[in-house]
Amino acid sequence: MSKWFDETLERIKKATGTRTQVQLAEILNIRQSSISDAKRRSSIPAEWYIKLYKTHGLNPEWLSDGVEPVYMKPGKGKISADNILSETTAQYGQVPSRGRVVPVSSMAGEESGSEQWAPQQVGELNIPETFYRPSMVVLKVEGSSMEPAIRRNAFAGVDETQKRLMAGDIYAVHVPYQGVVIRRVFFDPENSRFILRPEDPQHPELYIAVQDQNKLVVGRVVWVMQEV
Repeated sequence: MSKWFDETLERIKKATGTRTQVQLAEILNIRQSSISDAKRRSSIPAEWYIKLYKTHGLNPEWLSDGVEPVYMKPGKGKISADNILSETTAQYGQVPSRGRVVPVSSMAGEESGSEQWAPQQVGELNIPETFYRPSMVVLKVEGSSMEPAIRRNAFAGVDETQKRLMAGDIYAVHVPYQGVVIRRVFFDPENSRFILRPEDPQHPELYIAVQDQNKLVVGRVVWVMQEV
């Protein structure tokens, strides 16, 4: 029973990107002592499976017994258990970095004609473990509006917890009925709005009202991977 529990807990931690009990408790929205209790009993509470299905789309049967598919929600089934559970090594100079395979979403999202943006998987990417965070969505950059800083077909890691706009930083912002754009943000105090400015002046500036930032901002771009 202890071996089954350890394997199940390992699948949960790998799939959610957590390493410590503190991180796992935060993901599950429970007290850390609840994890210690589960370990002592060698039993995974049923509500954990329900929460992980609702928040991450994870298949309870895979978590419990390793039976694929990993995901039960549309758009996530392309990632195999082998990819999630494997750990690869990427070299940056002489420093080895553990790798993680993550889903990549299109900027158009699940439904381009919607007021709300939802990610739609179009591929996978192996990123250094240090790049990963549970609150991240990875976008495949479409278009040339941010060239030369961010080129077409680059991959942009967006932290969805960082929605508060800070002047000069780069954010992913949802434009209703169009999809997500990536722009550098500046504040326009005279009109109480934010300017979404492209790097390439051939592309237009966009604007969002101050009160709309929490609704429209997907998150801050925290890293970019692209060919040199």
